[in-house]
Amino acid sequence: MAGTTPGTPRVLRAMNDRAALDLLLELGPLSRTKIGKLTGLSKPTASQLLARLESAGLVVATGTTEGRPGPNAQLYAVNARAAFAAGLDVTPQRIRAAVADITGATVGEFELPTPGRRAESVVRQVTEALDGAVKAAGITRSDVHRLVIGTPGAFDPSTGRLRYASHLPGWHAPTLLDELAAVLPMPVEYENDVNLAALAEQRLGAAHGHQNFVLLWNEEGLGAALVIGGRLHRGFTGGAGEVGFLPVPGTPLVRQVTKANSGGFQELAGAQALPRLARELGIEGVGHGPHVEVAAALVSRAAGAESGPYRQLLDAYATGLATGLASMVAVLDPELVVLSGEVIAAGGEPLRERVQAELTELAASRPRLVLGSVREHPVLRGALESALATTRDEVFDTSR
Repeated sequence: MAGTTPGTPRVLRAMNDRAALDLLLELGPLSRTKIGKLTGLSKPTASQLLARLESAGLVVATGTTEGRPGPNAQLYAVNARAAFAAGLDVTPQRIRAAVADITGATVGEFELPTPGRRAESVVRQVTEALDGAVKAAGITRSDVHRLVIGTPGAFDPSTGRLRYASHLPGWHAPTLLDELAAVLPMPVEYENDVNLAALAEQRLGAAHGHQNFVLLWNEEGLGAALVIGGRLHRGFTGGAGEVGFLPVPGTPLVRQVTKANSGGFQELAGAQALPRLARELGIEGVGHGPHVEVAAALVSRAAGAESGPYRQLLDAYATGLATGLASMVAVLDPELVVLSGEVIAAGGEPLRERVQAELTELAASRPRLVLGSVREHPVLRGALESALATTRDEVFDTSR
């Protein structure tokens, strides 16, 4: 069968269909007349388009216009149940899962605690977390069009193995991807967690409209995502952005960094460095517990301090973050730096201002620094956005 070529009626119809669907996703329910005006199509052509999309199950009639002169006009919206996509956010402590309908609305969520779980149970953990979200959404596993899994580290495309995340037991098995593919009915993709947080900010948050930016993340570890020319830069082994291993002034060189699972930048400004620094400054009652919780509590209190040890802690933390950022800025020269992750978010605007001031002195180029605005589960939101993008491309393609 001869393939279609650009300019043929089928391709032109598909382009118009996609333009209308994208408008409905962005603006919500629209009338036939409004869709015609926004796409430049005549009323008859817009009517044919909507009839075609309604017949394909991609749009539904929903309500009518009210409060305007003349007869009420029928409104149309994307059929939210045309397809579903899922995302997982994996840490050593838990797997957080969610399902979204094709409009992007989250319709089911589930969290599976995983501390102390046996390494060989990874496939079972993934399916259990996914099934929990699927059940909450009121659908079945087979209804999910695509799944994106976000983890620390990155899957090396040349080997299919997870690198840079030795703290995730069981996720390094060379057969893991094949095992997951064998039990899940949908295509599965894997992505670095910080990359997914950057994707969420690019699609929905502080980096919207920016083509070149860096996202610096601080939770369990320090990491970065690099967006160049509007696209994620992953590197040859998927390890671009593993800046926790970056040698920086102010700390001894860390050798055999993958065995140590740390590096200079992580030792200088990672979550585990903050309790130690607080004690050195004479702060009492630092507390014990997970590094992230303790560090975030310290930074939150420091952000409100005008002077004294807590103010010194904020300044030292800001200097540490700016030290690593200066190296990234010197190489990449981004237009924007997004500061994200639980520990950084705890510092809010006072921390951002201090990091901006320090970076201005340490780097030749001076990108604007902003706080991440996707605050609720940014990694999971990024996984859903990634899965939805491919799902929409496939489901909305009416040229087939």
